[in-house]
Amino acid sequence: MDFTDAFERLNPAQKEAVLHTEGALLIIAGAGSGKTSVLCFRVANIINAGLALPWQILTVTFTNKAAGELRERLTALNVPNARDVWAGTFHSSCVKILRRGIQAIGYEKNFTVYDADDSLRVIKSCMRDLNISDKMFSPKTVASAISRAKDKLITPERFDVFTNGKRDYFLETARSVYELYQKKLKASGTLDFDDLIMKTVQLLEKNPDILEMWQKRFKYVMVDEYQDTNRAQYRLVSLLAGKSGNLCVVGDDDQSIYRFRGATIENILSFEEEFGARVIKLEQNYRSTANILGAANGVISNNTQRKGKKLFTDTKDGEKVHICVFNDEAEESAFIAREIERGKGKGTNFGENAVLYRANAQSRNIELVLARRSVPYRIIGGVRFYERKEIKDIIAYMCVIVNPFDFARFRRIVNEPKRGLGDATLEQIERISLDEGISPVDVMGRAEEFYPLNKRARQLQDAALMFAELTACAADRNLPDLIDDITEQTGYLKMLQSEEDGYIRLENIKELKSAAVKFAEENPGASTADFLEQVALVSDTDAYESGEDRVALMTVHSAKGLEFEKVFLIGAEEGIFPSFRAIADPREIEEERRLAYVAITRAKTSLYITAAKQRLLYGVTQHNKISRFAGEIPAEYIKTEENRRTVKSAVEKKPTYLAAQTGVPKEKKTPRLKFNDGDRIRHKIFGEGVVIDVTPMGNDELLEIAFDKVGTKKIMANFAKVEKINE
Repeated sequence: MDFTDAFERLNPAQKEAVLHTEGALLIIAGAGSGKTSVLCFRVANIINAGLALPWQILTVTFTNKAAGELRERLTALNVPNARDVWAGTFHSSCVKILRRGIQAIGYEKNFTVYDADDSLRVIKSCMRDLNISDKMFSPKTVASAISRAKDKLITPERFDVFTNGKRDYFLETARSVYELYQKKLKASGTLDFDDLIMKTVQLLEKNPDILEMWQKRFKYVMVDEYQDTNRAQYRLVSLLAGKSGNLCVVGDDDQSIYRFRGATIENILSFEEEFGARVIKLEQNYRSTANILGAANGVISNNTQRKGKKLFTDTKDGEKVHICVFNDEAEESAFIAREIERGKGKGTNFGENAVLYRANAQSRNIELVLARRSVPYRIIGGVRFYERKEIKDIIAYMCVIVNPFDFARFRRIVNEPKRGLGDATLEQIERISLDEGISPVDVMGRAEEFYPLNKRARQLQDAALMFAELTACAADRNLPDLIDDITEQTGYLKMLQSEEDGYIRLENIKELKSAAVKFAEENPGASTADFLEQVALVSDTDAYESGEDRVALMTVHSAKGLEFEKVFLIGAEEGIFPSFRAIADPREIEEERRLAYVAITRAKTSLYITAAKQRLLYGVTQHNKISRFAGEIPAEYIKTEENRRTVKSAVEKKPTYLAAQTGVPKEKKTPRLKFNDGDRIRHKIFGEGVVIDVTPMGNDELLEIAFDKVGTKKIMANFAKVEKINE
């Protein structure tokens, strides 16, 4: 494809963004506005104009899949050496930088990366070591507090333990765990996901020579999905682009939906002033019909935190948006299944349909109905392939082979299959390893030298010999053969062959081999460590294949960046979407509204928004009002067929069931209980937890509660019927 001919197809705003190469640039790219094309053409233009070589351009994408697509498009444009462009996610880009210099901040370059499950295991071990009961604070809640601190580049030493001027027991606990957690990670030669960015920032800030090297390397820095960056990511790109000043960020403030992960919309809202940037808006949409865009514009216009834009299209008006209310979730699911089948009969493939929901728990009923009617479907963002137990076990063996100090992975598989090693023995191995500065595998090999272990020396030495043999294999064998060696020599194959469902798990291991074969073909000369690095950085949407003829089921968060001919947005009810924990917080409501905007703009030609008069969810039958977001869609874009149980009356008049700004129900009884920090409570859905903050709101109280099993949530005391259990 000729670059010049392809460039001429761009619209004026897109061309302007491509040709603006010097200085800071903010591209506000609305949904479906062709931002990927703009990114590709901008990179191609910089290279073709001789402004930089491919490897001097850093392009940060939201997923690894997007990075691969960027390279493919550049290759299709006949850009020379397109594969040399530095394209990848924040995490994958940071891994590359850290591999080349992390020793400068006291780490070994052969570090391994912990996923969320591995990190949680270490958090739990830290809490045990510190005698902190998981009944008082759930490990997930503590892990979340540590992650939020890292997002803000806060070290254990700078971790604030005060709330409103008072010492906060939960924060003191979290800081203690954070401090020990970091010590354990370092001793294990591992980093967690948040560390990848935080340690890269520390490396660059503490080593001016290394910073200067990377600043000279990258003449141009481009960041996609900038609205979803956090403080650490903002600091990273500011450092890397600090010399050239050629920082281009692309994003949409109306699609900032990851506040719960630490993303801050202020990064994109303040970029223009912060960097003195030129601003170009891409408002022409190439995805959706005019009616769908009208609905999206109508909803998002109610937000205050936004730069302001209005999507438009040259396509026809298309179908109006269907808003349907059903008696219950069973009726809702049956209707959706029939609509999908009806579309199939008219030539719409199953794979062109998506069912979106606010929470994963909502998928159960639609799954049952689709399965009963033999409609093929696929859940995106459920149990990922690399989260399956057998896959994590084999990966853990590979990690210990590469990094024998990896305590969390070692503990995971040293008894998998069973080798009769109890927790007490493993704790002794870990303690000796830390005291002696040798790996746990070496401790087992020298077990007879250590009094607590010498009675089991033979058993431990056999296990150590197995690891030594596998390590030797790793040096000579290719990746697929190494997976076979691990499966056979560890006894894992024999174990699975003896289990009733073992054949299914063996099939999954074979699929892991297929992934290893593909990786080796695409990365000649790559090592086991390289493969493990890629596995650690895989995301949910990387695995999505749009060509599959199966209905896609996923949360709205997982749908970000995807598009479908027909979208069914289910559960559009107050307390579900928006989530009830967001109702009392205007900032959270704006985030939920942005999430609704994302959901609406996934649809190309047909959009169904559904609600139920009653819904069984989380074991409780709920009776919710229709979502305010449905009520915010202008009536001119809504289809009002009476036989579709539409909500014409609900959307034609302003909702009266919620207060205008805070979302607090207008009629409230005086609270029967007053809550204080530290109160132990019970919630009918989320279970038990501890109150960590109380904010009076009208005749009710906004409680921030650290739940034992589901993390920290903000809820209204009366609305959620919270009760004390410690009196």
